[in-house]
Amino acid sequence: MDADPAHGEAGVGYHSRVVDGELDELFAGLPAISIEGAKAVGKTATALRRAASAFRLDDAAERSIVEGDSKRLVEAKKPTLIDEWQRMPESFDRVRRAVDDGAGPGSFLLTGSATPTELPTHSGAGRIVRVRMRPMTLLERGVGSPTVSLALLLDGNRGPLEGSTDVRLEGYVEEILHSGFPGIRDLPARLVRAQLDGYVDHIVEREFEELGRKPRRPAALRRWMAAYAAATATTVSFEAIRDAATSDEMEKPSRATALAYRDILERLWILDPLPPWLPTRNQLRQLASPSKHHLVDPALAARLLGVDADVLLRAAPASPSVVRDGTLLGALFESLVAQCVRVYAQRVEARVGHLRTRRGDHEVDLIVERGRTVVAIEVKLSGVVDDRDVRHLLWLRERLGEDLADAAVVTTGKVAYRRKDGIAVIPAALLGP
Repeated sequence: MDADPAHGEAGVGYHSRVVDGELDELFAGLPAISIEGAKAVGKTATALRRAASAFRLDDAAERSIVEGDSKRLVEAKKPTLIDEWQRMPESFDRVRRAVDDGAGPGSFLLTGSATPTELPTHSGAGRIVRVRMRPMTLLERGVGSPTVSLALLLDGNRGPLEGSTDVRLEGYVEEILHSGFPGIRDLPARLVRAQLDGYVDHIVEREFEELGRKPRRPAALRRWMAAYAAATATTVSFEAIRDAATSDEMEKPSRATALAYRDILERLWILDPLPPWLPTRNQLRQLASPSKHHLVDPALAARLLGVDADVLLRAAPASPSVVRDGTLLGALFESLVAQCVRVYAQRVEARVGHLRTRRGDHEVDLIVERGRTVVAIEVKLSGVVDDRDVRHLLWLRERLGEDLADAAVVTTGKVAYRRKDGIAVIPAALLGP
């Protein structure tokens, strides 16, 4: 079918995305790109803006036509979008073969919201380039006007910082709860909550079964998801999450069942764990290797836990709960910042992890690495930064030397500036790619 990028998802109301620049650069020289990420992050709208024809494989009628004649996929007007390709894994193979046969740059875009149970015959490595898409960053939401560039921090000039913002703590709480899913974030708060509830319902009632595992006890799955949400921005063990998913009236899910939950939620891109930073150089030893737990969007975590702005601002306990340092709001703010930094880092060809020593005596929330260059970032739910807040950054600077391009604390404050010790202080709304 022909695509009409002037209407619908791709046209009116489209929010420009950081990934747009990356896609423009890659699509100009590569024949096929697969945009991957959870449902509702905006993959289809972004892809449709570049497509001359589109096949929506989540539509049963359209999928049936293509299954009867899959040549349509490679014979349609270019660029061709194959939306939700995982519904028909053969489509991935069709594109891969078309690339092998000499398809030119900018021929195919694929989008996928899950890793299918039936995998394609070939991984597509070397033929189809994968690009990750996450929910909207603060920049993409129009929250603040960034004056501090992650790319410049990676360049290591450590110059003075400028910029101020009117966004306060309550504004960040609103952004956490309103979500980065472009199709719902501009709705009234009541409707956002209803949409997030529906999102969870769809995962539990439809997505699991479509990936080959219908939950025997949907309530246990919801409870496990809530326990994972409670573990946001921590490295608590898998067993601790499983324990938190149990109440006095509920039997603990078996380890095999809980592992299956985790596997499918990762395949749906709902879980977005932050990997540990494990440098290949030997300035640092005794680093721990667990990932930090994050959901695809902190709004989803808040909704699973049933917390609102009042609960978060009062630092009231959530249920279920896990052992954590600090408040749930602090964890959700860190998750929001991590989401933004991961999008910005991808744009500048950098990777993001976190640092934690085995004894837990040193931690850094975010490590951005490009080549041998590192930027270390701590996240603080406050507008005030004192010496205690930068101690881990200073420790890391002593060990990395010139390899540490810069170090920063991202806050809920008003002004971007650089401390006397050289540590950057950056309000979250002022950080951009």
